[in-house]
Amino acid sequence: MTLLGGLLDGRRLVTVTGTGGVGKSRLALRAAARAEDAFPDGVWWADLSTLAGPDLLLATISDAVDLADHSAGMPLNALSAWLADKNLLLVLDSCEHLLPACVHIVGELLTAAPGVTVLATSRRRLACRGEAVLQLDPLPADGEDAVALFTQRITGAAGLRALAAPGAADAAATVCRRLEGIPLAIELAAAQVGPAPVTAVASRLASRFATLAADGFVWPERHRTLRTTIGWSHELCAPLERLLWARLSVFRGPFSTDSAVEVTAGGPLAAGDVPGLLGSLVAQSLLRRDGTDRDRMLDTVREFGGEWLRELGEERASADRHARHIVELVQQAEAGWAGHAQAECYGRVEEVHVDLRIALDLLLATDPRRAADVAGRLVFFWTCCGHVKEARSALERALAAHLFAGPERTRALTALCVTVTLQGDYRRALRLARGAERAAAADGDKESRLGAAYATGLLALLTGRSQAAMDIVEQALTSASGSPFDSAARLRCHLVRVFALTATGQLAEARAVAMELREYCVLSGEVWTRSYLDYQLALISLVSAAPQEAAHHARMMLRGKQTLGDAFGTALGLDVLAAALAAAGQAEAAASTYGTSAAVWRSVGHPQRGTPELQAVRDQCELTARTALGDDGYGRAFAHGESHAGRADLARLLSATP
Repeated sequence: MTLLGGLLDGRRLVTVTGTGGVGKSRLALRAAARAEDAFPDGVWWADLSTLAGPDLLLATISDAVDLADHSAGMPLNALSAWLADKNLLLVLDSCEHLLPACVHIVGELLTAAPGVTVLATSRRRLACRGEAVLQLDPLPADGEDAVALFTQRITGAAGLRALAAPGAADAAATVCRRLEGIPLAIELAAAQVGPAPVTAVASRLASRFATLAADGFVWPERHRTLRTTIGWSHELCAPLERLLWARLSVFRGPFSTDSAVEVTAGGPLAAGDVPGLLGSLVAQSLLRRDGTDRDRMLDTVREFGGEWLRELGEERASADRHARHIVELVQQAEAGWAGHAQAECYGRVEEVHVDLRIALDLLLATDPRRAADVAGRLVFFWTCCGHVKEARSALERALAAHLFAGPERTRALTALCVTVTLQGDYRRALRLARGAERAAAADGDKESRLGAAYATGLLALLTGRSQAAMDIVEQALTSASGSPFDSAARLRCHLVRVFALTATGQLAEARAVAMELREYCVLSGEVWTRSYLDYQLALISLVSAAPQEAAHHARMMLRGKQTLGDAFGTALGLDVLAAALAAAGQAEAAASTYGTSAAVWRSVGHPQRGTPELQAVRDQCELTARTALGDDGYGRAFAHGESHAGRADLARLLSATP
C-alpha cells in the first residue's frame, strides 16, 4: 500500500498487475481512497470488467468522469478536452481484455491532460511510455496475513466454533499454503467452513489437488490454483446451485433478485427456489451483494460459470432469456413514461445499462427488428442520462441492420433524429426528420406521426423556426385527437407547442397552457415534461419582468433535472436561473451561477445552447451583472461558480431563496 502511494505521488501512469483473484481491485480502491486529498478534482473509477469488447470503452470512461458528451465530435477529443484542465486520478479497473484500446486512450489522455494521473489494474502491464508497474503477489502462503484473511472470511457462530476446534489452526494454515496465499481462493475456501470443519475443508482441498496432480496437473501455477479452487467450490455446490451459477453468468453487471428469477428459472430450477439459492451463492463468496440487495459475480467466477453453461448446451437459450428480460424492462419503462413511475423507470434502465448493451448486441445479430424497436424506445433514457453518443451508435447500427419499413424502423429513425438534433448536427437531423415524416405517413400509425412531429418540431425550435414548429405539432395533434397524456409522444408535442408559443411572443397563452399541463404532471408524478414546463414558465416570467418568480420556476426545473440526472437540462436551467438572479439585482449570485452553468455545459460538450430566444435575454442579464460588479468582480464570481459545480454546490443553489 505504501509503495503504491509513493508511485502515485511521482508517476502519472501506474499499473497494478497480478494474477486473477490476487486483490488488484481491492488494492486500487484503498489507494484511491487514500489519494483523494492529493487530487483537487477528485478520484474517478471506471469499471471495465463489464465490457465484452472495446466499442463502449470511451463511453464508460466518459461516464466515470461525469462527461455527458452531447457533441457530434470525436469522443476521444471530447474526453481529452474535458480532462485537459483537470487535476484528478482516473482508475481503470480490469484492463487486461481491452489492452490495445486502453493503451491508445491512456496515451492520448496523458498527453492532452497534464494534470491527470491514471491508476490501472490488469493481469498484464499496459506497456505505455512512462508506466510504473507494481506486481501484486499473493499473500505469503505461510504468513499471518493469509491465515488472518481466512479467519476474517469465516462468518457466523458456527464458523467461529469451527476455528476453535482441535487442529483447526493447523488446518487453516494448510489451506492457505495450498492456495498459495491467493486472496480470492482463500475466501472461497473459507466460505466452506461452518457447514464443514476446517480440518475437513483442508482434507477435501488436499484430495482435490492430489487428483489433479494424478491427471498431469502441474502445481503450483497461480492461475491454475485459483481455477482449481473455483472448480472445487463448484463441486461442493448442490446441483441447483451449479445450474443457477451457470445461468447467472449471462449477466455482466449487477442484477436484482427479480431479474435473476426471470432469466434463470426453468426446468429443474423453480422460480421459488432462486432467492434462497442466491443467498447460498453469496454465503459461499461466489456472488457479492451490495447495499441495495443487488448481486454481482466476479469476473473469474463468471468465466467459469460461462464455460459450464456452454457444457450444458444452454448458452444461446440463456442469452435469449436475458435479452428478452431486458427488452421487457425497457418496454415497461417506456410505457410508464408519462406517469408517476417515470423517475423510477429512469433508475431501472440505468441500473441494467451494462446488460442492456449485451442484449442489444445479441438482438442486432439475431432480431434486428426488435433491436430497432428497443433502441428507439430508449432514446429519452439514453439522452437524458448522458449516453447520447451511445444512443446514436446503437440507432445507426439498428437502422443498418433492419431495413424493412414499419413502426419499429420509424421509431428508430425518429429517435436518431432527436439524438442528432441534441448533438447540434442540424443538417443531418433535417434529412432524418424528413425520412421519419415519410415513414410515419406510410405506417399510418398515429403514434409514429406524433413521434416524427415531435422530432421535427424540436429541430425547428432549436434552429429558430418557432412558427414552423408550432404548425408541425398542431397539425399532428389535430389529425390524432386525444388528451395530452394519452401517450408520451403526444405529451412531447404539446411541450413543443408551449415552447413555440413563448418564442412567438404569445406569452399569456403559453403561460396558461404550461400551467395546465404542469398541474397534471404534478398530479401524475411526471418529471421530465414538468421540468421543461418550469423552464418555459421561468423564461416567460423573466420576459414579463417577474425575476423572483422566474428564479422559483428555474429552481423547480433544476430539481426535476437533478432527479433524472439530466446534465443537458441542468445546464439550461442554470442559464435561466442566472438570468433571473441578475434581473433581480443579485449580481454576484448571478455571475457565480453563470460560472456553474459554463462548467455543466462543458460536461455535455457544448457551449451555451438551447432555444434561440433565451440568448438575447441571457446576454442582457449577463451585461447587467457585469455592469454591477465590474469586469474583475464578475470574473471572480464566475470563476468561483465554475470551480464549484459539484452536486453539493448545485444542491446549495436549489435551496437558496432569492
